[in-house]
Amino acid sequence: MKVLPFKIPKPENITLYVQHYKGENFYEKLHQHKEIQISLIAEGEGTYIIGDCVGEFKKNDVFVIGEDLPHIFKRDASIESETEMVSLFFSKNSYGEGFFNLPEFEHSQDFFNEVGLGLEILSNKKKLFLLLSQINNISKYDQFISFLEIIKLISEAKKQSLSSLINLKKYAGNEGKRMSDIFQYTMNNYHNDISLAQVSDIANMTPNAFCRYFKQRTNKTFVNFLIDIRIGNACKLLTKNNDLNITEISYKSGFNNLANFNRKFKSIKGVTPSDYRKKHLIN
Repeated sequence: MKVLPFKIPKPENITLYVQHYKGENFYEKLHQHKEIQISLIAEGEGTYIIGDCVGEFKKNDVFVIGEDLPHIFKRDASIESETEMVSLFFSKNSYGEGFFNLPEFEHSQDFFNEVGLGLEILSNKKKLFLLLSQINNISKYDQFISFLEIIKLISEAKKQSLSSLINLKKYAGNEGKRMSDIFQYTMNNYHNDISLAQVSDIANMTPNAFCRYFKQRTNKTFVNFLIDIRIGNACKLLTKNNDLNITEISYKSGFNNLANFNRKFKSIKGVTPSDYRKKHLIN
């Protein structure tokens, strides 16, 4: 399960690599690569980890992942439809050193300054969806034109930084495998009781050593990381399933105490679970 670093399988003469994935699961292992990645979620939903940020993805979401930024997209197994993602892989020098420093690309400088932390794009999503969903079916020349338009749209869009400066580091070798094993175990078992003894055993460390190790590499405690994943799952259940009451959602998300669930949910989301459901429930 040694997954880091990950090499994008693109031919050497390709400047912009387009990947269209459709299947049961995305690549569900923590990994990083030297290329910048722009990804459209065309189908599916689930949980992502980008750097030290844990969040939820759904259809039509667009993400930008910087060079060597660890990330993982894990599909929600309860969703029956296949997952589909369209991704572009490139570097600032793909079209020659200094290409994006030309005066004509002044608007793109913010893009390259911001991508290192990872971005979620919040506006211009309809236009980005059209361009990204079609890019695999057009000529290389038209891909280049579309790519420039995509960079322009992202540069002008509202966006949210995902990771934090302290987290920008490379995982390599055994450390990459260890972090991947920890994340994978947690994402597969968040709904169960997970003790520090269990997860530190996965990392082959003592609980105290593991706590220090995890905090240094993710900028958060393991307990807070686990709570982030649980609250994310609760948000999905609140918005998609009105048949479940708040207590049932609490237990399905790994909380054994309703009062603790309500308190943690409000501290992270700023509203109670009931108010969140009223605002976001999909009819």
